[in-house]
Amino acid sequence: MLMWHRDTSCTLLPQPSCLVFHLCLSIQLFSSSIGVLQSVPGSTLVFPCLPGQNQKSFAGAKITWKYNDSLVPDYPESSKQLKASKDGFYLEISPVSVANEGEYECVIKQNDMEWQKVHIVQVDVSSSYILKVIEGSTVNLPCDRPPSSKDPVHWFRYDKGMTNGTRKQLNPAETGEMVEGDRLEWLYGPLEKDMTITLNEVKMEDAGMYYCETAEEGRDSRNFNTIELIVEAAPTVLPYSCVGFMTPWESCQDETSRSWEAMLGESLNEFSMKLYAHLSQSQPMKNLLFSPISISGVLTHLLLGARGKTRRDMETALCLSHDFFCVHSEMKKLKLKLQDTLKMASQIYYNPNMKLSESFTNQSMQFYDADPVKLTNSSEVNVEMINSWVAKQTNNKIKELVDSVPAHTELLLLNAVYFNGQWKMKFDAKSKTFPFVKLNGDTVKVPVLYSAKYKLAVQYVPAVKAQVAMFPLSGASSLFILLPPTTKLTDLQLVEGKMTDRAVSQMVEQMNQVSPQATEVTLPKIKLDIRTEMNTLLRKIGLSELFDSANLCGLYSDNELLLTEARHRAFLSLTEEGVEAGAATSLSFSRSFSSFSALRPFLMILWSDQAKVPLFVGRVTEP
Repeated sequence: MLMWHRDTSCTLLPQPSCLVFHLCLSIQLFSSSIGVLQSVPGSTLVFPCLPGQNQKSFAGAKITWKYNDSLVPDYPESSKQLKASKDGFYLEISPVSVANEGEYECVIKQNDMEWQKVHIVQVDVSSSYILKVIEGSTVNLPCDRPPSSKDPVHWFRYDKGMTNGTRKQLNPAETGEMVEGDRLEWLYGPLEKDMTITLNEVKMEDAGMYYCETAEEGRDSRNFNTIELIVEAAPTVLPYSCVGFMTPWESCQDETSRSWEAMLGESLNEFSMKLYAHLSQSQPMKNLLFSPISISGVLTHLLLGARGKTRRDMETALCLSHDFFCVHSEMKKLKLKLQDTLKMASQIYYNPNMKLSESFTNQSMQFYDADPVKLTNSSEVNVEMINSWVAKQTNNKIKELVDSVPAHTELLLLNAVYFNGQWKMKFDAKSKTFPFVKLNGDTVKVPVLYSAKYKLAVQYVPAVKAQVAMFPLSGASSLFILLPPTTKLTDLQLVEGKMTDRAVSQMVEQMNQVSPQATEVTLPKIKLDIRTEMNTLLRKIGLSELFDSANLCGLYSDNELLLTEARHRAFLSLTEEGVEAGAATSLSFSRSFSSFSALRPFLMILWSDQAKVPLFVGRVTEP
């Protein structure tokens, strides 16, 4: 007779009158599966850890969720979109967005058993639009690629006039590389997240269906946008007239009111973060730097001459109230208030054959200290004159803003700013190098600013989801460094997504309450010199009319002026002495931690404590 026994000791025990086999078994059950969930943006998605299983069967079990290998807390106060049920069996995503695409792994551990389920969430971002445009205008066909999509995006066109109704693939030109005859170009580029294309000088035969889609590995072609373009005949063009639009800018009532200063500050903060949002989304991995106060300075100057719809559009783009008549007097006060911290200057260059409005000339002097200067007949002389002015205003840090001044140029508006702030507490004089970890995981050795015991205010700020350090500078200003939790692009984008004007104001207020403590500090020495593609940016914030049909009757009434080129260049350096920064903008019209180490991608805001507005905003991914 044979008898089988299971014994945890794994030894053979003889039994009288029988032969006994003892088999030792160590049992651990494991189950795993993968499922795909489809959703649409804006919806609510709730799914269980194990579909088809009784939730009560896992009472007391340890249940964990991961999203793209990152743990999802059971009670994620820091996340408004991901929320697990009390026992962890269900996960809710609300509202769903393309950023939620990816793998959601659920693991249940109960006694010696483990269940694993991977839910792949796919968000259907395909949208349909009907766009009606006027013949001869310029139109943007939008297409936003989800972060999870890495495959190339292609544009196609179909209309009934094509043979056999087949589709034709479009080949937009790279921005700035169009040749004669090209009318279709990428707004940013074929490899960017925003895959919008621009169709210039629309013709009647451009009407039809346009598709933005990609073929992803292992899947059929994925459609993002379907756009029906309807082209209407251009209306009869009325003769250009400035009748009723030539009155001077309204005078400010009660210039002593302190409420105007607060209104301007709120507008500048909102405008600054709006610009950063557009720039960061269009170029998610590059160094960024711009001066919102310089860009707003040249636009508010131009606002002096804007009338009708152009004025309303500019006020909206600048985040100004339509009845804020004191904007120019407040800009003058702001310039005076910052004069010990930030040097700001404006200038006008104009064709001597045009007669500038007397009111615009007088108010430019009154509010912006800009005395119009005549252009010459020589492009080379004009370039030298303009660049010399910019170099002088930026302490020779920006020596070239324009490289040509075409003969048809009627007017140039310029704004330049220069900042030089000294650290309140100095770094070690001895040079050091440390490795900087880039977004792709590569490291590069960089010279750094180092101090073993730097008196620094450091704290995690929930409003921006980042570790924030505040470095006091001379001239009532501060440099804020915002450090995401990891080197992942998604974490950098999470912080950027939180950078609203309200969140930044909350950050500044919170950091002003933090007591500085002795901290080991490591900052990379950086020297940024960034040119911003302003033409695209101005269209993005709603100022396309400046390029197409601007009403600048308050500036010049004889003929229509159109913006032909906008430029912005900014530099910033961190050295042992402090922070030096400058920027120039032109519009051309023709007709708590014991250490703080920023050795990975970070964001920065150069802030005026005096005016409570950002002077420069930037991102460092490549020191």
